[in-house]
Amino acid sequence: MESPGETTKVSENILAIAGQFNHQGKIVQIKPFGNGNINDTFLVDLDLNGQGQTSFILQRINHQVFKNPAAVMGNMVWVTTHIKQKLQRYPLGRPWSMPEVILTKNNQDHWDSGTGQFWRAISFIEGSESFDILTSPRQAQEVGTALGIFHQLLSDLPPAKLVDTLPGFHHTPGYLQQYHQALASSQRAVGEFNREIAHCRAVVEEWTPVVEVLEQAKVKRLLPLRLMHGDPKVNNILFDRQSGQAVSVIDLDTTKPGLIHYDLGDCLRSGCNLLGEETENWSAVEFDLDLCQGILQGYLPQCRHFLTAADYDYFFPAIALISFELGLRFFTDYLNGDHYFKVKYPPHNLIRALVQFQLATRIKSQESSIRQMIEEISG
Repeated sequence: MESPGETTKVSENILAIAGQFNHQGKIVQIKPFGNGNINDTFLVDLDLNGQGQTSFILQRINHQVFKNPAAVMGNMVWVTTHIKQKLQRYPLGRPWSMPEVILTKNNQDHWDSGTGQFWRAISFIEGSESFDILTSPRQAQEVGTALGIFHQLLSDLPPAKLVDTLPGFHHTPGYLQQYHQALASSQRAVGEFNREIAHCRAVVEEWTPVVEVLEQAKVKRLLPLRLMHGDPKVNNILFDRQSGQAVSVIDLDTTKPGLIHYDLGDCLRSGCNLLGEETENWSAVEFDLDLCQGILQGYLPQCRHFLTAADYDYFFPAIALISFELGLRFFTDYLNGDHYFKVKYPPHNLIRALVQFQLATRIKSQESSIRQMIEEISG
């Protein structure tokens, strides 16, 4: 636990960092925001000189994960500028917003402390909220619509414009290789959680023959590189509090050239698990088909104009594989001593892995139903 002096020191430091950015108004409060596993995020509340209040997001980019944070910001500027200009030319006919980069007082898109800390400020979309767990097919359809809008808005931005800020991200064969390396050297491969570890190892063996399915399709040029979000879990979709409509897709750090199939799979993975990603009751995890149908009904019509027959063929393999992939990453991080994902208790990443492996198993068992949905909705 921090002493009062340490807490004050941290607060003063964050206040000084927030002051580096060209915001309007007086800072009245800074507080931790969200529950992300990678970056440190704060909500900065401003008083507009007695003319009301507003807020912005202040974030420290995790440079252990993002080795080139300047490129992360360059990508974000490309994406947000392109979407803003496209919406000016072709309005959606529904409310839509994108987070905008707030420049520093020196007109930079980030602030570098010079000591390895890399900070950015982003506009806060007022009147919005996000959810960790979906509660209705209507809400699910809005999530799918939001992801479809995002892909549709970026469908004419050449992937080569963006830097691959996370080489190897969403490359399942690469994660499998990292897993084997971790297993060979880990002190956690045996011990207190022998039964859970053995179960995870058995799941990995079962799924190993199919880990290359999407990467092989990419190499064969059956699936083209497009711009993907990279992390479209449901709590990265913002909803308007009044209307209940989805109004934005946020957290653009992982937007890069890749396969949009990983995005749809990730969205369904996070949206159709009613117990949520952080449940400890992993054996009870299910994949909800009603929510799955809602997301697909929202997503597929938005992207119909650029999807190919091969795209549709590979959607189910992606939906199944992405849950396994995330489980594999959690398990590998557990074996490595929890260096990548933030944890709240010692076996946290092991439990997270079990949740995702169970979800992958449930998705696989419902293959015929999910494929039929895709076929019916795509028409």
